[in-house]
Amino acid sequence: MLARLARRPYCVQEIMPRMSEEEALVARAAAGDDAAFRQLYENHRINVARLVYRMLGKRSELEDVIQEVFVQVYRSLKDSRGQAKFGTWLHRITINVVLMHRRSARSRPVFVGAPPEEKVTAEAEVRPDEDAERRERVRAFGRLLDQLAEKKRIVFVLHELEGLTPGEIAKIVGAPVLTVRTRLFYARRELETMLANEPSLATLGVSFSKASEAGEAS
Repeated sequence: MLARLARRPYCVQEIMPRMSEEEALVARAAAGDDAAFRQLYENHRINVARLVYRMLGKRSELEDVIQEVFVQVYRSLKDSRGQAKFGTWLHRITINVVLMHRRSARSRPVFVGAPPEEKVTAEAEVRPDEDAERRERVRAFGRLLDQLAEKKRIVFVLHELEGLTPGEIAKIVGAPVLTVRTRLFYARRELETMLANEPSLATLGVSFSKASEAGEAS
């Protein structure tokens, strides 16, 4: 039997676990396939843009930061294999680039609720008075979010706005899950306290409190 197996031709797919489509794309890009890297860029650019926009919120600098994220991805892709899921690793790279940008600019981020593409769509579907109210609520909430300590703000954005789990966030920020949950708890509590002093966000304060309770219960 061993002799038959020894004579049997085989291929890589027979001796390696089958990779997902994205894993295969990452592997090709890491091996120097420029077309594969361009496809990764197309697949993930919107998600990167949304996170950068929510963390930084400066439209004039948005494209530069996005490009820097993918420059770092291109440079580090060969060393990323096996460390984490590509999406988790990409979130980590994005957060690090945003923080480096903030430090070099010596400025704190300005929260914006949605990236430019989403805002254009939303603006076309609301009346001018409704749009003005929405913009004011976004600015008001941004002022509150901007007052959070950096570590609390990061986990809040990743969990509440990006929809990541505490486990996923822990891998991105390099902290224990319990630490992430603690930061999230205090971020929510501080925001709820500050919401009481923002009349334009009174309704948001009620719904946000309920969402927090549901999140803690889960």
